Amino acid sequence: MRIQSSRLFAFVTLVAMGAPLCAQQQAAAPQGAERQAAPAPAAAKPQDTEVWEPVPNVVAPGANNTAPPSDAIVLLDGKNLDEWVSAQDKAPAKWTVASGVLTVNKAAGNIETKRTFRNYQLHIEWKIPENITGTGQARGNSGVFLASTGPGDAGYELQVLDSYNNKTYVNGQAGSIYKQGIPLVNPSRKPGEWQTYDVLWTAPIFNADGSLKTPAYVTVFFNGVLVQNHFELKGETRYIGQPFYKKYDAAPIKLQAHGDPSEPISFRNIWVRELN
Repeated sequence: MRIQSSRLFAFVTLVAMGAPLCAQQQAAAPQGAERQAAPAPAAAKPQDTEVWEPVPNVVAPGANNTAPPSDAIVLLDGKNLDEWVSAQDKAPAKWTVASGVLTVNKAAGNIETKRTFRNYQLHIEWKIPENITGTGQARGNSGVFLASTGPGDAGYELQVLDSYNNKTYVNGQAGSIYKQGIPLVNPSRKPGEWQTYDVLWTAPIFNADGSLKTPAYVTVFFNGVLVQNHFELKGETRYIGQPFYKKYDAAPIKLQAHGDPSEPISFRNIWVRELN
């Protein structure tokens, strides 16, 4: 035991004496040999996160928040129906334009745009007649089809209705995505006053085999009040039955000539900005 303890003491002493020598040799090593100090990280600068290109296009806004900006397609300026056709047979639209206002001709049926669209921003103004009659869905009924996928009422409908002190099912009142999206609130003005929809429409995307890849979404401001907040649609809107998706590419925007017996409603100042 004494021999082993002496050997252990000698070993420890040797290591202790060698450590300073090793440190001196490393300190004396010429610069660049074997050991190199890691470079200090560069200090972050504001410019590191600045993006300068591509520069967004310049768009001149309208004179007010309802007037079309410079890059908008004006679909209705109150002068004619040059941008519209019958949704039934693509013949010239036969609704009435007078004094800057478009009035529904219920006997002539729905009308739709000649152009087709995918993603867009839409502005549209509408008015329930001051002398409106009827109740529920039979009182100033119409609709803005954000994508018309066929004749009649095929497509995706944003409901138009007199919802000022007029009770009906809530997923069918003004500002609803018909039979799907209940509006967050009811900001309806009384009959005889102009109402406004400002819409952001994101069209559905389909796979090559016709199956759904991504659904449609819609955001709606009704008289400046948010009523649909990036709402995800379950498919085309249906009067009877459940919604469903069917493949389409681009589609017209359609206005409904509803068959209820109340006085026909009017539209004005319709414009769209493509977001493709």
